[in-house]
Amino acid sequence: AETMAADQAPLEFGGPLGAAALVLLLPTTMFHLILAASSGPARLLGPPPYLPGLEELWSPWALLLLLTWLGLQAALYLLPARKVAEGMELKDKNRLRYPINGFQALVLTALLVGLGVSAGLPLGALSKMLLPLAFATTLTCFIFSLLLYVRSLLAPASALAPGGNSGNPIYDFFLGRELNPRIGSFDFKYFCELRPGLIGWVLINLALLMQEAELRGTPSLAMWLVNGFQLLYVGDALWYEEAVLTTMDIIHDGLGFMLAFGDLAWVPFTYSLQAQFLLYHPQSLELPMALFICFINAIGYYIFRGANSQKNTFRKNPSDPSVAGLATIPTATGRQLLVSGWWGMVRHPNYLGDLIMALAWSLPCGVSHLLPYFYLLYFTALLVHREARDEQQCLQKYGRAWKEYCQRVPYRIVPYVY
Repeated sequence: AETMAADQAPLEFGGPLGAAALVLLLPTTMFHLILAASSGPARLLGPPPYLPGLEELWSPWALLLLLTWLGLQAALYLLPARKVAEGMELKDKNRLRYPINGFQALVLTALLVGLGVSAGLPLGALSKMLLPLAFATTLTCFIFSLLLYVRSLLAPASALAPGGNSGNPIYDFFLGRELNPRIGSFDFKYFCELRPGLIGWVLINLALLMQEAELRGTPSLAMWLVNGFQLLYVGDALWYEEAVLTTMDIIHDGLGFMLAFGDLAWVPFTYSLQAQFLLYHPQSLELPMALFICFINAIGYYIFRGANSQKNTFRKNPSDPSVAGLATIPTATGRQLLVSGWWGMVRHPNYLGDLIMALAWSLPCGVSHLLPYFYLLYFTALLVHREARDEQQCLQKYGRAWKEYCQRVPYRIVPYVY
C-alpha cells in the first residue's frame, strides 16, 4: 500500500535534488536577510555584507531562550480550550480532535510579556539576538525533522502523507512522511503551524519597536504601521484557527523539514524583515501616505477575510443564509463548488487579499531598497506555486466539475491578469 501511494503521488519541488537544494537554500536565505537588514547597504541581491563566525552564531542562551519559548507555547496548547474541533476524515475513517485555543495562547503570551516588561525585562535586547536565535532554531528544526523521519519509519502505511513517502530519504525528510505525528493528544504539526512561529513573529516585531524607541526616543510611524498590520494578521489567523484544519498543510502535507523550518524559523525571522529593516534604516512617513497605506491594507484584509469566511461558512453549513443564495457546481464527491460571491471573482480570492496586505506591509519602508519587498516577492512565488498544487489536487478530486469551475472562473488570483 505504501509503494502504491508513493507511485501515485508525483514528486514536487524538483524531486530529491530540489529538496536537497531547498534544505540548504532556505536557511542560507534567512541568514542573508537578517544580515542584510542590519547592514548599511541593505542589499537584497549580491553577497552578504559579511560571513559571521561560529562565535557569533552559537549562543547557549539563545538555545535556552528558544526551548523556553517552545515549552511555554506547548504548555499554553495543553490548557483547556474554548472548543475542540474535529479534523477531516483520514484514510482509516477516523477524525482527529484539535484544541481551538490559539488566540487564548496569544492573549496569555501578551499578558506574560507585559508583566515581564513592567518588571524590567529588556525585551528590546531580543533584536540583538536574532542571529543566534535563528541559528538555534535552524539547528533544532534539523534535529526535530530527523527524529520525525526516524519515527515515521515505524508508522503504519495509513498514517503516511500522500506525498512524503517516496522511498527517497532526502525527499521524505524534507516533505515529511507521517501526516499527523502525535504523542497522546499533542499534535506536533498543528502545534507548529500557528503558535510558536506566528506569536514569535509579533514578539520579535515588538522587540524591534521597543529597541527603536530606546535608540530614537519614540517608535516611528512606519514601525507602528508594520507592527499593527502584522499583529492584525496574526490575531486573525489565531482567532479563526479552526480554518487551518482544512488547509493543504494539515490534510495533505506530512510534517518534515519543509513545514518544521517554515513554521518555526522562516516565519518569525523573515516575516519580521520590514521591522528589522526599519530599526536600522528609519523612514520618515507623512500622515497622508500612512493613511493611504492603511487603506491598502484594509482592502487586502477585507478581501482576505471575506473570502475565507465565505468558504468556511459554506463548508460548515451550505444552508446558512449568508451563503445559501450562492451559485454552486455539484461534484461526484457529493460536495459543492462555490462559483459566485468571492469565489466567482477568482479561484483564490484569499491569495489576492494576502498579496495586497503584503504590499501594504512593505510600503512603510519606502522605495529606496528592494530588501523590505522580499516578503512580497517571495509570497507571490509561494502562492503561485501553492495555487498550482491546489489546481492539481482539485482536478484529481473533482474531475469534470473542476474543469467546469475553471471555465466559469478563468482567473486564478488576480482578475484579468492571472
